Amino acid sequence: MIEETLINNISSYLDDKKALNIQILDLKKVSTVSDYFIIATGANRPHLKALFEGLQLKLKEEGLTDFDRTGIPDSGWLILDIQGVMVHIFEEEIREYYDLESLWKDALVTRVEE
Repeated sequence: MIEETLINNISSYLDDKKALNIQILDLKKVSTVSDYFIIATGANRPHLKALFEGLQLKLKEEGLTDFDRTGIPDSGWLILDIQGVMVHIFEEEIREYYDLESLWKDALVTRVEE
């Protein structure tokens, strides 16, 4: 799947499922870790878990099965790594603590409007 399509599908899914403060960071010029981060916040732990599990199901339905998963819902931070796109889904307090947006402040940022 083309990166742009993948990013649009993921961000649209997260937006449709009421994820909060969705941001897309283009890291291609500032990092070798990943090409893109998609960062989103779940309203609470059940929502965080539902976003994470639902996104995996959606990706599988689209034929994407080669992705890595990291984290447990109780940690407040779950990660999917899909073909150069890392999706970080946080609880609000954990997102504020780790502040990935500041860490990667040189990245081009696109905000998904709620």
